[in-house]
Formats: sequence, C-alpha cells, structure tokens
Amino acid sequence: MRRMDEIVKQAMAKWPNVPHCHGWLGLDARGQWWMRDDRAQAQGGFASGAPGAKGSLLRHEKLVAFIGRNYAADEAGQWFFQNGPQRVYVELEAAPWVWRVAADGAVSSHTGLPATVRQALLDEAGRLFLATDLGLGLVHTQDMLAAASLVEQGRWQPEPAPAAALPARFGYVLSPQARAAAGGA
Repeated sequence: MRRMDEIVKQAMAKWPNVPHCHGWLGLDARGQWWMRDDRAQAQGGFASGAPGAKGSLLRHEKLVAFIGRNYAADEAGQWFFQNGPQRVYVELEAAPWVWRVAADGAVSSHTGLPATVRQALLDEAGRLFLATDLGLGLVHTQDMLAAASLVEQGRWQPEPAPAAALPARFGYVLSPQARAAAGGA
C-alpha cells in the first residue's frame, strides 16, 4: 500500500478479521468515486450504464482524499479502499487509475500521485490508456487535447489494444463483486 493513514494501520491491527465489502464503491472513467447502496446495486453492475447503477457521486473532499490515500490492489489485482479494518473492493468502470495529463507531459493519478509513462495504448473506442510505473489507467477526457499533442510530438506512440484484453494483460479486476459472486477470492 502506498500511503496508508496511520489510523487505518492501527484499526487493521486491532480488528484483523473484519469481512471484506464488495459492490459498495465504484471508480468511474473520470476518476470520481461513487457510493453504491443496495438500490444502486439492484439496478445493475457499476459499469453497466443502467440508470442509477452507479449510485451517488462522492463530493466530500476529505472523504475523497481519504479514499485516495488508502487505495491499493491485492495480489489478485482487485483494487480496494482500506477503510479502517475493512477492505472495501472497488468496482472499476475502465481501469484502476485515471490519468491527468499536463501540457508539459507530466502525468498524475486521480489520487494525486505522479506517474511515469511506459506505454500508450489506444482501444477500439478511441480511449487512450497509459501503462505507468503505478499501473494501467485511462486518460481523463478533459486531458485528451494535451495527450493528443504529446502523441503528435512523438513522445507517446499509442499501440492498438482491445479494451476487453487490458484487465488480463495488466493484471487488474474490473468487478471484484462479480468475481466474488463467481467464487473468486
């Protein structure tokens, strides 16, 4: 885990056997966190596009920052938020990271971490993904002009990559909830 809060570490030590939580938190393709109550989950999967399935957008800045500081992946490539002693698995709309791209080529994650680009990939829908030292993520839609400029300058040379192949190729799980329901860990 990159920057886990001390209070979270203490809670994990005090209560080591708290059950994991699935389906209650989502990360969309714009790097926004969504709380998914029972009603939202009943509407369908997070990335289904079904009305109401995403849930409620989290707007509380301190809560969003807390989630970002305690966001990590397990050994199976399932991303989670460590909420005190409880691991809350995250439903991903596109990828575990959403990249913000500056005009000078600096890249940072939706959680504010700087990243070094290793590879650029373009899916069949024209979405630009970047493989970085932190992992794979999608370029934020508002930063596509800066990203296009970097491609035109030859700094990034996107390779074609089908979106459906990216999770297996880069070792992440889009829906830990679906994996758990199918008998996965």
